[in-house]
Amino acid sequence: MSDQTLAPRSGPAEPPLMLKGPGMQFPYMPSPKALVFGYDPNEFEEFVKEWVPALQSVYVRVERQGGSGDHGIDVAAFRSTQGLEGPWDNYQCKRYKNALNWSTAAGEIRKMFAGVVLGHFVLPTQYVFVAPAFARGLRDALAKPAQTRAKFLTELTNTNDEIITRLTADQQREVGQLAEQTDFAMFVPVDMDQMLEQHKTTPHWVTRFPDVQRERPAVMLPPDDHGPEEARYVQQLVRVYAERWKADADSLELIAQHPTAGNHMRRQREAFYSAESLRRFARDAYPDGHFNAVMDDVHTIAVEVGDKRFELGWDRLQAVLEAAGVMALTETVLARYVRPLDRKGVCHHLANEGRLNWCEEGGAA
Repeated sequence: MSDQTLAPRSGPAEPPLMLKGPGMQFPYMPSPKALVFGYDPNEFEEFVKEWVPALQSVYVRVERQGGSGDHGIDVAAFRSTQGLEGPWDNYQCKRYKNALNWSTAAGEIRKMFAGVVLGHFVLPTQYVFVAPAFARGLRDALAKPAQTRAKFLTELTNTNDEIITRLTADQQREVGQLAEQTDFAMFVPVDMDQMLEQHKTTPHWVTRFPDVQRERPAVMLPPDDHGPEEARYVQQLVRVYAERWKADADSLELIAQHPTAGNHMRRQREAFYSAESLRRFARDAYPDGHFNAVMDDVHTIAVEVGDKRFELGWDRLQAVLEAAGVMALTETVLARYVRPLDRKGVCHHLANEGRLNWCEEGGAA
């Protein structure tokens, strides 16, 4: 290398390279679709088993049956307790490097008809092909059920498929008759983007994929009348007001008329229902236990604050609510959705379960 190559450049020094933008702040994460495309066949079937219940609330049970001797059933969704002897849907999983084509799909259809003839199960109500990608020819075929049935029957008479050739002559005729009587509209493909959107509504999504910001439903407003589900924490608040204001606020009727207790009760009920809306959101969006984790976090601090000595239950309640508002929550997927009003409401949920008490037995502490 020459000295000229090593000579420094003339002129002002260039500013250092600055890396900006959110893309430089976090490591690259593959999209959910890319992750699914990387699944092996077993993991893909498990993914499908998680997704199927999001399609039909009428399913009483969903089972993964793929493996040796599955008779062409990967994931079975039962519409009744009769299982494979009653109405059911078959979800046939095909995880290949290449797009699923007609030749492969036709082999699975032959296997299904043979399974019915051999008595392994009744004809499913719907047969869903589940694959990351479908060949254009297969999509076109499944979109024309009558034409595709005719094509299938023609191929069936000349097939060398052992699923058919090892049947007796009578059984082969039964397969042909069954196929001829079947509406091929029962065979449908499923789109991967649609699958992912539906899987997102299941509790399994957060365990598989990086979670995205979800839209939390509007906060529930408390009904005019106190419901039985809030009886215990409301009773505790009544004790707090009666302890502080005596006979001026020792019933719900008097509390509603009291200038301070009435407004305070209204705010606490709003907080309780805010936390209840968070509980329902967590129940529908995430696996079990996330709301309970928030409850446990709040209880860990609240119970220590509540054990201190206070002259009145009012003072204990206010101290606990203040502590709940500033305490740190364990970093979970639910923590980002917790609002200050929820924290107050969680304290009342804990009181509703008897895990927190505001007034000591016998009156003031």
